[in-house]
Parts: sequence; structure tokens; C-alpha cells
Amino acid sequence: MSDIFTRLTRNRHAELALRILTVLGLLFLFLVGVKGLSEGLSMMGNGFAKTLFGLTENPMMALMAGMLATVLFQSSSVTTSIIVGLVAAGTISVGGAVPMIMGANLGTSVTNTLVSLGFIKNRTNFQRAFAAATVHDFFNILTVIVLLPIELATGFIEKSATALAKVLYGTTMGLDYSSPIKTAIKPLVGFFKHFTLQHFTADVAPYLMMAIAGFIIVTTLGLIVRTMSHYIEENENHLIETILAKNSYVTAVIGVLVTISVQSSSITTSLLIPLAGTGMLTLNTVYAVSVGANIGTTVTALIAALTGNMAGLAIALVHLLFNLLGTLIFFMHPFMRRFPISCAEALASSIQRTKFIGIGYVGIVFFCLPISLIFLFR
Repeated sequence: MSDIFTRLTRNRHAELALRILTVLGLLFLFLVGVKGLSEGLSMMGNGFAKTLFGLTENPMMALMAGMLATVLFQSSSVTTSIIVGLVAAGTISVGGAVPMIMGANLGTSVTNTLVSLGFIKNRTNFQRAFAAATVHDFFNILTVIVLLPIELATGFIEKSATALAKVLYGTTMGLDYSSPIKTAIKPLVGFFKHFTLQHFTADVAPYLMMAIAGFIIVTTLGLIVRTMSHYIEENENHLIETILAKNSYVTAVIGVLVTISVQSSSITTSLLIPLAGTGMLTLNTVYAVSVGANIGTTVTALIAALTGNMAGLAIALVHLLFNLLGTLIFFMHPFMRRFPISCAEALASSIQRTKFIGIGYVGIVFFCLPISLIFLFR
């Protein structure tokens, strides 16, 4: 796709404008997919909803399900968008989806950890790259360790997100807001629904509707990432100079903006791992960008919520509040910032003994652990 843009125009400003227009078109199709997923779930009836409600009754199972789904999709944006669709359709509750959102955050950093394995032949570079990759893990892990028990005890994040959603949705003042985005996508979603119901049985139609919607969600997000990530890569040297010239807080903001642009925290952070491995970026800089990327990636769920209802918006805001709270706890104060960084450095230092610890870490944390716990808590 990047070659197409290059051939179409050699003017950098025109190329960027064309990329942005392409992304806007893809975002429209993405919203069609999210709404189609909600419609497909609604067509499946109460029996399917009760089954999913049962799965989310156990917070640990919901946490691991969100993590494993993100590992398999290689994108927390896909996972959270699907969760928004599930909640908007009433298939699962906002409270039941909160641990799933936290799990999606845990799984999103698997991509950069896999990228770090590319340095495994050089022990020194591998240690630096592995520390840069896992600092993202430890930020998410520590945030879950702190916030999940508080959430289970008080429902603080769910209540805050729901209250904010009410304000943003306009229901607190009794206003009836008709979204132009919903109006725009309604005909296309209606066509898919009518087509599946007309040509397939009532048992098959919902699954086909969900399959079409899932394909649209995954494909459009993938194309958005490819469309914008190449442009970011071309300007990587300028971006590095900008990051290195700023303090940690500005660096985090840059991480937010880049992730919003490419619609993928994995792309943002993975681009930094080779630079960290070769010593061009410090662990502190990578950590700041990773924290910003965590916030930036919540925009995808917020966009997905534009097609849904207040509950869908609430769970999207849960994702945002979770990452904002994690940032306040483990980033804003330099002392607290040391905890994830020290954990990553300690784990990376073990590579001096054996490089296979890195491979074992990926296999155990991102695959064996969630699968085992899901079966254990069933």
C-alpha cells in the first residue's frame, strides 16, 4: 500500500493528505464493522448473552480472556473494539468487561517483546532490547495489580466511566442526540443484516454477520496501521531527534500522538526496540513513549463507541481511565517511575545467564499463563 502512495504522488504534503483521506475512509468501514458486530450479537438472542455473562462473572477469567485475545489478534485495538461491540449490544455488562479491558492492555506488549528476540544472537544488544520491551509489560502488570483489586472492591473505574459517559452522551439533561455517524453507517449495516437474513437461516445469519464484521474490523485496522506506519518510519530520524530533545512528559505526549496516528501502540513501541537494542535510545525514553502509547491506543475504542450506546461509550472510557490512572501512579512522579524500569532491568539482567529466559518469558507469560488460568477458573 505504501508503494501505491509513493507512485501516486511525490509531493510529501500531498502524500500525507492522501494517506489521511484513506484513513478516514477506512475508519468509516471500521465503524461499520463494529456496528455490524453489535447487530450480529443482538441477532443471537439471550442464550448467547447469558453464556458470555457467565464467562465474565469470574474477573480472573475475563482478565486472561482479554489478554489471550490480544495476543492472538496482535492488537489491543481489535480486542477493545470487539469488547465495545459486545457491551453496546448488551451481551456483556460494563462491569464484566472491565477486567477484559485490563487484560487487553496486558497482551498488547507481546509484539515488542517478540521484536526484541531478533537481537538474541548479541547478548548485550538483546539485554537492552529486552529491557525496552518488557518495561511496557511491567507498567501494565503493575497497573493491573494496583487497580484490579480496587476496582473489584469499589467499582471505581466502572462508576466513573459510566458517569462520564452519561455526561458525554447527553442523557443527564434529557437530551436526545442523533449521531450523524450512526446515520451514515446505518444503511450499509442494514444492507448486510437484510442480506444475511434473506439468504441464510436464522441460526446461520448471526454468525455470518459477526464473521463479516470481524473481517472488516481486523482488515481496516490492519490497513490503517500499514497506511500510517510507513510514513512514521520514513520520518523516524526526525522523530528520534525530537524525542531526545524533550523531557519525559513531552516524550509521553509524542507517544500519544504517534499512536493515535498509526492506531496501534504495538507499532509505536516496536519501532523503538531496535533503537534501544543498539543503544540509540535509553530505557527511560522508551518507557515514556510506551506510557504515551498506552493512552493513545484508547482512541480506537472511543472511535468504535461512536456507533454504539452509552454502555459502549462507558467501556471505552474505562480503557482510557485505566491507562490515565496507571500513568498517574507509575509515571508522573520520578520515584514511582523507577518501579517498572527496575523490574525490566532486573529481568533483562537474567539474560546474562541464559538467553533462553527471553523465549521462556514470552511463552509462559503470554500463552501458557492465560490458557492455564482460563481452564483453571472455568
